[in-house]
Amino acid sequence: MPTRRAITAAALATLIPGAAMADVPEKYGLFGKMTAAPGQRDALVAILLAGTGAMPGCLIYVVAKDPVDADAIWINEVWTSKQHHADSLKLPAVQAAIATARPIIAGFGERFETTPVGGVGI
Repeated sequence: MPTRRAITAAALATLIPGAAMADVPEKYGLFGKMTAAPGQRDALVAILLAGTGAMPGCLIYVVAKDPVDADAIWINEVWTSKQHHADSLKLPAVQAAIATARPIIAGFGERFETTPVGGVGI
């Protein structure tokens, strides 16, 4: 049985030009919980999904209903960079969605920033 050896990023870069981890731009990930006013979760979901057409740099944008809290949703985002995420908040469609949603947002819960490194869809 052959032995397995770990390969370092530096060794990988010698085999595949540009494969060094330093050459790979860091992606930006965000998981956040949002709570709608009682009975308004579906309306909030619809607003958030309607304002997400063209967001440059967005690789993943998922709005999910919390299975336990009938008013809560979770938003999972992956961006090519943190700057792309920040820029998206200035887009007219996103600004309009925020303005429309604001009256039915009861609050915000947990918020986790991540550095995605791979997986399906990214």
